[in-house]
Amino acid sequence: MSLSRQEARKKRKIRIRKKASGTPERPRLVVFRSNKHIYAQIVDDTRGMTLAAASTLNLEESAVRLSVETAKRVGQKIAEEAKKQDITTVVFDRNGFLYHGRVKAVAEGAREGGLNF
Repeated sequence: MSLSRQEARKKRKIRIRKKASGTPERPRLVVFRSNKHIYAQIVDDTRGMTLAAASTLNLEESAVRLSVETAKRVGQKIAEEAKKQDITTVVFDRNGFLYHGRVKAVAEGAREGGLNF
């Protein structure tokens, strides 16, 4: 029996989360990709708090078309938000999604913005 796409993603997510956990010194950068938007947030798992968040919903452009370029801008925006809170290193959590396309663009944008991972 083969797994559905959602079930396969959930298995990958569990496998990743076993290893990646956010601490106050090195929080976790989580990426979620939907069909219309892409979201990124920085989470401290010890306190269970979201420290910073960015998505295509809060970009300045009024008519945002989801693409690799907009995903890269979301990565740069989350890095900018992290710098305001003196966060420089994070653990990247791709949330079960393949490191490809828009997820990869968020990571590259965050690195360009100054985050280390």
